[in-house]
Amino acid sequence: MFVDIVFPDNNEKKFIEIAEKLGIEGLCFVYNIKNKKDFLEKKEKINKIKEKTKINLFTAIISEPKDVRKSRQITKLIICKSPEDNRHVFEKGKPAVIFELEKTAKKDSMHSRNSGLNHILCEIANKNKVLIGFSFSSLLDSEGMLRTQITGRMMQNIRLCRKYKTKTIIASFAGDPYKMRAFHDLKSTFISFGMHPKEAKDSLENIEIFIKG
Repeated sequence: MFVDIVFPDNNEKKFIEIAEKLGIEGLCFVYNIKNKKDFLEKKEKINKIKEKTKINLFTAIISEPKDVRKSRQITKLIICKSPEDNRHVFEKGKPAVIFELEKTAKKDSMHSRNSGLNHILCEIANKNKVLIGFSFSSLLDSEGMLRTQITGRMMQNIRLCRKYKTKTIIASFAGDPYKMRAFHDLKSTFISFGMHPKEAKDSLENIEIFIKG
């Protein structure tokens, strides 16, 4: 089952409408929520929407790196944007998913690309069961040299994750329903970035690992 990860802003129904057209089987709605009461209220709202669609719906929260441990008291489904200095998050925070490593990495040097990931972080991710997220929206929201830079960093991270057998996921991570893409489009994009077809397929389906907690 392909479940896309998205960030709604009171437009869940529009996400569902577009997902149905794209053949997306599930949506994981991610919210910036700080306490359990608000999260349970949001889950109740989503449960009511579930009755009117065939799309499988799930809820998660996005956490600041420093708040991951606190967020775990609310839910196990925690997503975190990568900070520039991200080892502490991998090592101590242990979110379920960390994404946009390519956008927060330090400036590339003349002789190497700083992709936000290295062999040490891959090994820590394996140990702590942290999934590395590749965001299609990172590409859509960038252009020119920045998009080229992000693409190159993604390609490097794909190679690192393959070498160290680190689990990855691919999702749109869209804040706009029209930035979602069908399964085969995402798969084709990341195959063009160097993923083997099975790696791309597994990365799309690995979201199930995340939502099952």
